Amino acid sequence: MTGPDDTSGGVPAHLGLILDGNRRWARQQGLPLVDGHRRGYANLRTIALAAVDRGVEYISAFVFSTENWERTTEEIDYLMDLIVWVATKDIDALARDGFKILFLGSLTKLKPKVLQAINLAEQKTQGGTRAVLGLCLNYGGEVEIAEGVARMLADAVAPEAVTPDLIKQYLYHPEIPPLDLVIRTAGEQRLSGFMLWRVSYSELYFSPKLWPSFSESDLDEALKEYASRKRRFGK
Repeated sequence: MTGPDDTSGGVPAHLGLILDGNRRWARQQGLPLVDGHRRGYANLRTIALAAVDRGVEYISAFVFSTENWERTTEEIDYLMDLIVWVATKDIDALARDGFKILFLGSLTKLKPKVLQAINLAEQKTQGGTRAVLGLCLNYGGEVEIAEGVARMLADAVAPEAVTPDLIKQYLYHPEIPPLDLVIRTAGEQRLSGFMLWRVSYSELYFSPKLWPSFSESDLDEALKEYASRKRRFGK
């Protein structure tokens, strides 16, 4: 798999997705909030497959942030159950699609059944070669860096040895490259801590569509916009 494009045009190697608007979509449809999350996951499958068909090699999706614990117990429980379902029941379909599934995030607060499920999902799909699908669960960009620093301290890394390249090795799944393009839906124009270390030179695209309504044609518009931009990387 290749790294990020350092010129212009083409297809992003690593696509980030901030899946915003599931709850608003459910409210607009007069449905329970959980139906919005269910539809949101179904659309993630659709858009991820479409992105891979267009040449994307890595997809990282923001599915549950460290701040989402402030939501109601009912909604949190449903989201965790959905994660477990994906990691245990839908994982065979994801494996057949050729995805290698990786989970990125803090392990704190996650119940044993969730930890067991995500470990199983990673094991079952470790042979996937078509694309990597990273699911950012209990994820916060500042927390990722803080936990990496804690591991560096535990490893007694000397201050003079600390470099950006070394820090990268202490991130969640350091084999995942920097983001090339980040798409955020629902009209919100902020990153909310999404993959802070990997987002430094990514292109940003904001869509007014709520995530469950974000279509393959919307993806094509985002990829077309990306292809038209000149990426200079500070040069």
